[in-house]
Amino acid sequence: MKTILLGSSGFLGPQILSRYPEIVSVGRTIPPIKNVQHVYCPSVDAMPSVLDKLDFDNVIMMIGSSNHVTLNQEIPLNIEAIEKNAIPLYKIFTYFRERRINKLISFSSILLYDRNVMTLPVAEDTKLNPYQNQYIFSKHMGEEVARFFSDVPNIIVRLTNIYGPTTALGRPDLVNELIEGLLFKGKAKVKTGKPQRDFIFTEDASDAIVSLLDTNYTGPINVASGTMSSVLDIVKILEDVSKTKIEVGDGEHTGHLQFQADISLLNKLTGFQPKYDLRSGLEKTYYKMKEMYNV
Repeated sequence: MKTILLGSSGFLGPQILSRYPEIVSVGRTIPPIKNVQHVYCPSVDAMPSVLDKLDFDNVIMMIGSSNHVTLNQEIPLNIEAIEKNAIPLYKIFTYFRERRINKLISFSSILLYDRNVMTLPVAEDTKLNPYQNQYIFSKHMGEEVARFFSDVPNIIVRLTNIYGPTTALGRPDLVNELIEGLLFKGKAKVKTGKPQRDFIFTEDASDAIVSLLDTNYTGPINVASGTMSSVLDIVKILEDVSKTKIEVGDGEHTGHLQFQADISLLNKLTGFQPKYDLRSGLEKTYYKMKEMYNV
């Protein structure tokens, strides 16, 4: 089946396209990789006229923003999170309600899970708390849009902490912030080493997402490694790889202190098991970015 990817200029989109070059990119910006077919589309509002001319069965919808720092700014009338993560999805689903497709994949976040009641590993039926901040609420609204358009076969990917080599610099993601600091400044710092999270390498995430297109499943699903590692674990590995000391502060953590996703549903549907453990994924990320930027 033919697949298109909407919005391929961000963090994960180019990773998917580099592993699956048969997928057609559609959007404003040409993805920063070679040998990919790209169809220009100036805006979400212009997509119907562009998509009407294309032959495809599946859609991976990546238009949106995961920059929670920007989206959670305490400024008057800040509706950027909804504008980027809910409204475009509503417009896309409206179009696909009139056009038969096999599957549409959209993206949410594991941050929606209510940390006050969850037990590890966290399964998809765990209670949600969507009212923590504007970013998380916008992801909840995106999920509600997908449910409203349940007549369009769709999967909501609840993505955990993702990392990997990228040209999208300046993202507020732990691993990439640390590696950028090590490569470009010769130093890096974390405010605390205590939190434990479920980190997944981009290649593993890409494989899991694309494999879901071949299933009959609809609804929310965790895409994660299924393994919990601490910030301190990451610090130690990157110190070893870079031969540079990373400063570890004694600050307060934000979000879940511990998080591990239950990926049994993903495994049952696709047979997915991550190919990269934390060390091999971090090593590949560090050395690939070192090569990309010739530092």
